[in-house]
Amino acid sequence: MADLIVKAAVKEALDDKNVASDFYDALDEEVDELLSDAARRAEDNDRKTVQPRDL
Repeated sequence: MADLIVKAAVKEALDDKNVASDFYDALDEEVDELLSDAARRAEDNDRKTVQPRDL
């Protein structure tokens, strides 16, 4: 699986919080699942374009 998130951006977004090293892998899996679900919804609606409403 490709890395879908940018660790530096996550760390910046979480500002002054510490981030466990395994958090990034778990977040990456969640994003992968979210994208797969959105792609499925687009296909179910006979579209090749994934749109915000697919989230």
